[in-house]
Amino acid sequence: MPAPEREARVSELAIEEARRPFDIARGPLLRSVLLRLGEEAYVVLLTMHHIVSDGWSMRLLVREMGTLYEAFTQGRPSPLAELPLQYADFAVWQRRWLQGERLAAHLDYWKRQLDGLKPLELRADKKRPGAPSFSGATEVRLFSHDLTAQLNELSRREGVTLFMTLLAAFQILLYRYTWQEDITVGSPIANRNRIELEDLIGFFVNTLILRTSLSGNPTFRELLARTRDATLGAYAHQDLPFDKLVEQLRPERSLGHVPLFQVFFALNNNPSQPFELPGLTLRGMALHNGIAKFDLEMSLIEHEHGITATVIYKTDLFNASTISRMLEHFEIILTEVVRDAGMRLLDIPVQVSEQELQAPAASSFESHDQFAFE
Repeated sequence: MPAPEREARVSELAIEEARRPFDIARGPLLRSVLLRLGEEAYVVLLTMHHIVSDGWSMRLLVREMGTLYEAFTQGRPSPLAELPLQYADFAVWQRRWLQGERLAAHLDYWKRQLDGLKPLELRADKKRPGAPSFSGATEVRLFSHDLTAQLNELSRREGVTLFMTLLAAFQILLYRYTWQEDITVGSPIANRNRIELEDLIGFFVNTLILRTSLSGNPTFRELLARTRDATLGAYAHQDLPFDKLVEQLRPERSLGHVPLFQVFFALNNNPSQPFELPGLTLRGMALHNGIAKFDLEMSLIEHEHGITATVIYKTDLFNASTISRMLEHFEIILTEVVRDAGMRLLDIPVQVSEQELQAPAASSFESHDQFAFE
């Protein structure tokens, strides 16, 4: 094929492969496909079900593939050491460890923390369908190196992590879009808090529910303290798997939304190292499989040029222009809070169009009449 058609076809095949279902009962749970583009040009597609891998695992997999490739091209055996334990060993240990009083203590904390939880009623462009398609799209925005440095400096000064600062700002964004003072988001945690787990490929990551009150029009500094307390409390009780929590709390279930939270927030400030193989020139392909698991997912990556913010959103609910404006508002909030951490939430100057103010409610839940921005 001519080069432009070939690149388009590669993207189509990659997305088709990513969307092809797995048979979890029979496997395999890892598939590899080699696309031959020419005499010296290939694309490798490696697709794994999330049940056997996570983001940390991807870094391990890429590193070990590089080590094996280099050894095998030189006729040497695998230099990888035998693992002292396997993922199955961890699974058995976890089941035995998380019982009795230990399990009860974690459950008691989460029951108290999530008592009276209500859905986040994000305003959107379309009415929520009864049976979602999970069709999704992405919008990307780069926050500058200077702004990132200021955010890191603010975090050090206030005794919080960059994650907590970004989360607090994101909660303000959600507050201004919903006018709800009780903000809850889901967030991933690596959950590899034992050194024996650092080199294992598997699904260790857990989902935490971070709930913060924005009541009383606090200053950003005050909100940071609330966010820090909520985050540290969740970290201290991260060992309870999210599915176990859902099983115990038995929230009202709906095909239209994820239980307990509708918005996801993540920061990766440890990007994976470039994949290098001897004798080859390699480049990655930026693809999105067209699926959104949550109403809205904010994924942030810190790197040498600043912070890249990617929003994955349900196209059943939002238009691209709405998400683009939301990213603009997020950047305004970040810029204002690094300028003055003593600013109160309602004093942050976020401007929206008349069309956005009149957007219909995305959820089927009872909506607030009040929806306005300063």
